[in-house]
Parts: sequence; structure tokens; C-alpha cells
Amino acid sequence: MKKKSRLFLASLITVTGFTAACSNSSDNNDKTSGKNGDSKQVLNLASLSDIPTMDTSLATDMVAFNVFNQVMEGLYTLDDKDKAVPGVAEGDPEKSKDGKTWTIKLRDDAKWSNGDPVTADDFVYSWRRTLNPDTAAEYGYIMYDIKNAEEVATGKKKPEELGVKAIDEHTLEIQLNSNVPYFQELLAFGTFNPQNQKFVEKQGDKYGTTAETTLYNGPFVISEWNTEKNYKLEPNKEYWDKDKVKLDEVNYQVIKDQQTGANLYDTDKLDVVQLTAEQVDKYKDSKDFDTQLEARTYFIRFNQDKVPEFKNKNMRLALAKAVDKDKYVSNLLNNGSAATNVLTPSEFVMGPDGKDYVDGVKSPLNYDKAEAQAYFEKAKKELVKDKFEFEYLTYDQDTAKKESEYVKEQIESTLSGVTLKIKQQPFKQKLALESKQDFEMSFGRWGADYPDPMTYVDLFLTENPNNETGWSSKEFDQKVKDSKGTLLDDPEKRWTTLQDAEGLLLDDAVISPMYQSGMARLVKPKVKGMVLHKFAGDTSLKEAYIEE
Repeated sequence: MKKKSRLFLASLITVTGFTAACSNSSDNNDKTSGKNGDSKQVLNLASLSDIPTMDTSLATDMVAFNVFNQVMEGLYTLDDKDKAVPGVAEGDPEKSKDGKTWTIKLRDDAKWSNGDPVTADDFVYSWRRTLNPDTAAEYGYIMYDIKNAEEVATGKKKPEELGVKAIDEHTLEIQLNSNVPYFQELLAFGTFNPQNQKFVEKQGDKYGTTAETTLYNGPFVISEWNTEKNYKLEPNKEYWDKDKVKLDEVNYQVIKDQQTGANLYDTDKLDVVQLTAEQVDKYKDSKDFDTQLEARTYFIRFNQDKVPEFKNKNMRLALAKAVDKDKYVSNLLNNGSAATNVLTPSEFVMGPDGKDYVDGVKSPLNYDKAEAQAYFEKAKKELVKDKFEFEYLTYDQDTAKKESEYVKEQIESTLSGVTLKIKQQPFKQKLALESKQDFEMSFGRWGADYPDPMTYVDLFLTENPNNETGWSSKEFDQKVKDSKGTLLDDPEKRWTTLQDAEGLLLDDAVISPMYQSGMARLVKPKVKGMVLHKFAGDTSLKEAYIEE
């Protein structure tokens, strides 16, 4: 997801699948009790970042999308196997023979937290608003499978011409450009959530910026939100399936120092904590310890629009091949992460041939010091200079400083004449700089939005707002667009075309893939029912509970 993860991924404790847990008051710990006890059910979590926005049209990051999973609900949600199950929808879609027209019945008991019914018009309004050019939604492209969506987003057609309409209060019709195999799971993604038009328009620019200026239709509501400090969730009394919600409170504290988190875990003041590389050796023999490989990759962007030297392919290749990624993950991360030379993560999706998608992706971006230096010599001759200084944008989290210093040391020691200046920024500010392409090199991440390689590959389409590199390739664009359209009826050809497209991106060193993220964590045995997802938000807490 996007970003930076846009999803991603600083998100929940490094934007990982399981959020770290922490208490910001001793009272919370006194309230926690067993599932059937008389005391309140409280889960205390920690986030390395505040929520940038709760506006589903504007959100692009994993922090927001994870919270959407708890306080919003779309037509479908994801089960514990990441399959779409009915949310606001009453059941599965009724599809036309060609798979392009979907008719979805909505349950008649779905309500907003203010008591208003959730209707088909709420979805129509939300999707039109997201794609309206005036909204400037970076994630609007994720709706391009819907008829006329791209034309609406680019101002060629009016929002009213979008291929979605309310047949009646509880019936929604969606027209697609083609029979998209993953579209039902895609409908679980936060950008497709409904919006209450009356409420949104009353809030204006303030919509989604505070707990009070956000309306909810999911299992929980945000009852408290203090910028850069904490946010709290409580059960939504109007939620149609409220009987399955067991937690009375979910408390998120913004904590950027993971050592603090580990200390709180040791003193039983948190339920889950993610570990740094230094902490893994201390806890790896604990019964509470485990690791997990995530469907999220980290990479370095080279902004060709901002830095003329990055238009030089040899310079990009030199930088991309100058960092020892295996040493990076083993020494700095030590959490199950794996070095990678590609964009799409492994163990994410299998192809028609039954093999991992990444097995068919070719990349020249492995670490090779000698080759990096050879490319650098070519770049110096072509650019007619031998001294270069680049700014390296990264997160302001506790571990980011060490990781960026490692990249700086690797590049400067391998490529004599290159200097990196590290620029650490809070998550929200970092996203804003990247969105404006006001950076030179940027360390980012992407998590899956739906179960298909396209969720990664189409990031670098020329017109995709998330392509923040200034790179454009007609050949790449055509392969991606074919894979979204004509090749949907030829799964084998579509698969190899997507692999070829990703290969083009990597061969041109548009980015420098670094690693597929892993997660080392400690989880208290009393935490039950928390569901982890590979895409569309990290967790679901609807049926989570505490059992002493």
C-alpha cells in the first residue's frame, strides 16, 4: 500500500502486520481482564506514527488503512485467509455473463455512528468524490477498473459518468472495464469505503482530521485523537454486527523509540511489541517470540525530475548495486527480513504455473561492488564531473538513523566522490515531500493492496501519482495496460507480461530494491482473535479479545 507503504508501510510499529502494543496510563492496565471477566476488555497498542488522515479519499499510508479496517467497513472485508467476505454487502455480487456488471445487495441494518443508514448512495458519492479531479486523490487510480474511472480522474468525463449507480437504497450496480479476477478483494480496500455526503460536506476541509470530524460505520469509532500522541478506539454502538466486538478499548500510543516498547512489554504494560535487531537475540528463546515475512518491500527512489544526474542510467545502476543488502538485513534488521533485488515480494502470489511470481522476474540490481564502481566510472565520464552530493530522505523512527547511516557508508565507501546527506522527517511530512516530488533520493516502502502483482507493478505507470521518480516508459506502460485489459482472458500471457514489465523497471534501475520486510515480535498469550492480513490494512480487531 501506498507508501510509504504509501501501504505499506511509519506505520504501525514499522508498519508491520502486527501492531506493537503499549499503555499510556496505568489505569488501562488495571482494566484489562479475561474474556468473561467483569472488567473492561482493553488492548493497548503502539504506533510509530500518527494517522495522517481519516479521509478515505486522501489516505495513502498503512497507518490510516489499518485504522480504516477497525472503524470503517466497505462492501466486503477480508477473513483470516484474506478472502473477501460480506461487510456492508449482504452477500456475493451477482455478475453478468461477461463479468463486467456487478449488482450488489446491501444489508438494511448497516448504520453510520450517528445513526444514519449506510446506503448505496454513500458508495456512489464516495467513489465519485475520490475520482473528482478537485479532490486530488493520489489513490484514485486504484479505481480504474471501473468504467470511466480514469476519464473522470483526468477530467475528461464528469463524476456522474462513473460506472457506478444506486439502483435503490440498498442495491449498488458497478460496471467494470473488464472481468477483473481480484476485484472482490479489492473492494475491501479502504479507498472503496462509503462516505456520508451530508456529514462530509458539513465538515469541509476538516473532514477526517479529528475524531469529531470523522464518521464511522465499522466495528469501532475513534473516541480520542491527540496529534502525535495517541488515539483511542471504542465500540461503535450503531454497528450492525456489534455483538461480535469484544474489546471495550483499543489504545494506540505514538512511540518512536522501540526500546521503550520492549521495556513496557517486560513490565506487562503492553500486549505485543515489535523488536529491533539488537533486541532479537535477547528474546529469541522466549515462548512469546516469533518472526514473519511480510508482503511489503522497501526500496530507494531516484527522483529524475529533481536531480539531473539521476537521468543517467549508469549513475542509477552504480548507486543501486553499491549497497550490501544481505549484510543490511542480517546486521541491522535481524527480524526475518530478506534482501531482494525485485519490487514484488516473494511468497505473495503464485502464477498459473504454480510457481512464485518473482521466480520469473529478472533483475540486474544485485549487490556487486566492482560492477557498481564500473558503472560509476561510466557515469562520471558521461556527466563530465566526479563529485556528487545527494540528499537521502528517510523516516524519523528510532531505527531509521542507523539504517540510513549504513546506506550512506556503503555508497560513499564504494563510490568515491559521492556524498549522501541524510534527511529524517516525520512520517506525515515525508509523505508530503514525496507527493510533491520534493526530494532527491527517498527510502520508501510499499505493501500490497490486493492479491495480484499489479498492486506493485502499476505504481510506475507514467500517469500514476505514486510514480514519484520522473521515469516514463511507453513499453512499460503498454505492458501494464495490456495486463489490466486484453490479457485478463489469457492468465499465462498476462503473468509473463507483468514479469517482463517489472523486469524493464528494474533493468532501468528506476528504484533500488532493498529488502522484503520481516517482523520479529513478542505477543502476550492473552491476545486472541487478532487477524493479520497481507494486503488492504495490516490487522482486523473486530473479534479480538483479551483472555487472562
